[in-house]
Amino acid sequence: MTATDTAFADPRLGEPFLLTPGPLTTAFSVKEAMLRDWGSWDGDFRAMTKSMCDQLVALAGDTRGAFACVPIQGSGSFCCEAMLGSMVPQDGKVLVLANGAYGLRAAETLRVMGRAYTLIDKGDYLPPRGDEVGQALDADPAITHVIAIHCETSSGILNPIAEIADVVAAKGRRLLIDSMSAFGAVELDVNRIQYDAMVSSANKCIEGVPGFGFVIARKTALEAAKGNAHSLSLDVHAQWAAMVKTGQWRFTPPTHTIAAFLEALRLHALEGGVAGRGARYTRNRDVMVAGMRALGFETLLADAWLSPIIVTFFNPAHPSFVFSTFYDLMKAKGFIIYPGKLTVVDSFRVGCIGRMDETIMRRVVAAAAECLAEMGVDTAAPPAAAIAERAKLAA
Repeated sequence: MTATDTAFADPRLGEPFLLTPGPLTTAFSVKEAMLRDWGSWDGDFRAMTKSMCDQLVALAGDTRGAFACVPIQGSGSFCCEAMLGSMVPQDGKVLVLANGAYGLRAAETLRVMGRAYTLIDKGDYLPPRGDEVGQALDADPAITHVIAIHCETSSGILNPIAEIADVVAAKGRRLLIDSMSAFGAVELDVNRIQYDAMVSSANKCIEGVPGFGFVIARKTALEAAKGNAHSLSLDVHAQWAAMVKTGQWRFTPPTHTIAAFLEALRLHALEGGVAGRGARYTRNRDVMVAGMRALGFETLLADAWLSPIIVTFFNPAHPSFVFSTFYDLMKAKGFIIYPGKLTVVDSFRVGCIGRMDETIMRRVVAAAAECLAEMGVDTAAPPAAAIAERAKLAA
């Protein structure tokens, strides 16, 4: 491991830190990997694709050759749609577990595709639990699949995937997981959690750059997916079959992004894999949350449901606090935060992922304190109504 491998604030760059759920701050060597051009049909690039897929299947814990990785061009939403449209038969029905924007987006995706679905919507404060999933499956024998969000980044909830997976398996249904913002930092071991397929993205916890996502699926489920897809380009089975036959992507791949991702995977392994990456993110969260709470900010969620990915804070009640001003001041100090995505209360989010450590997070808290002082805000305490709403909805 070199000094560059361990650097979290590279002096060669003057860019702000991205405190977002992705795209996120990447290592200099990841950026540097994109300086070479690759031929998409060339043998060297085919070998790069195979290496990437093999490493991702290994990260998922498969040692028996039961799973395959299928990369898909586009953003995470493209990959989620590909997974849903390919893994769910056209006469299937999906139970969507939602507690934020991304669960609801899965439901909207199914609606647009014309797939039948039913919804458990827990709002912004609480996760779906195994007992209510079991009750919903008992009540509707037509349900064939369940889609769960691993980390709901609109609120920051880390959902109890293992608990949900156990119930879905016991009821004889198929589980699909959107692990877009968690895979690579939160365990999703196929030997402990039963699922047919999961989806994630290059620009999340592996710390690559945007351009593609990937489906990791049981080969038996991939074989059964033939003919299901509603789309030519988002057909996971067809992409898999082409790669098995030729080693090539069916359509133009994001070659530079793949090269960057392989370097990101190298750094991920050097850090200790899923456990090492998750430990750093958890420390980032703990340091940042403690510091923000000391300023008077309050988190949307109780500690039990705080993910190590992103944390949602209530906007302060102080009349001088204006989020757009706070955002601009934080950006001027080198930190780009994220607007809230809640419908009930005003909020903002601070990401814990990316090429950052707890030293950077202490600087984030110091910058937030300076911004409040510059705005004339002497306390970051949230409105009483927001706290009352949280208590009511979380009860």
